[in-house]
Amino acid sequence: MLAAVVAVLGLPGSISVLGGVPITAQTLGVMLAGAVLGARLGALALAVLLALVAVGLPLLSGGTGGLGVFLGPSGGYLVGWVLGAAAVGWIVHLGGRRPTAVRTAVAMVVGGIVVIYAVGIPVQSLVTRLPLTETAFTSLVFLPGDLVKAAIATAIVMTLVRGYPRAFRRASGWRPAREDAVSAPVR
Repeated sequence: MLAAVVAVLGLPGSISVLGGVPITAQTLGVMLAGAVLGARLGALALAVLLALVAVGLPLLSGGTGGLGVFLGPSGGYLVGWVLGAAAVGWIVHLGGRRPTAVRTAVAMVVGGIVVIYAVGIPVQSLVTRLPLTETAFTSLVFLPGDLVKAAIATAIVMTLVRGYPRAFRRASGWRPAREDAVSAPVR
């Protein structure tokens, strides 16, 4: 389901900037996949989406798909989505504890931005034949938008945690306290 959300977030289109990598809302979906589904299922959801893209389905921004997108400047960022979703899920659900706003925000920045950039920038540098430092510097144009997406994803996740606490049971192992629970005798 969240793989479909990531695909739909590419429908509004994109803005291409330096180096041919588009700005889209799809990384917001990557962050949400990791936070809501957890590390393993979040990464799996993105891997399924990218497998569908690889066989030609036009699920990326601008209706692109096929193996060619993995060989272009965006290829590393796409692979970074899988690793980023895993990192977000791992940090949000660290130790099986209830997700907190601070840990969720850190997860969005680390997994949803740093991890994706760490994979995407070197590949973009290789494909565009620009020096790594120049590619990294020009990639800073994405940072303000990605920070906004991280803030939005954090707000959505914390709203979900408050409104639907059971949805986070499976991903984190956290169990909300029952309001009507009575202390049971210890055996």
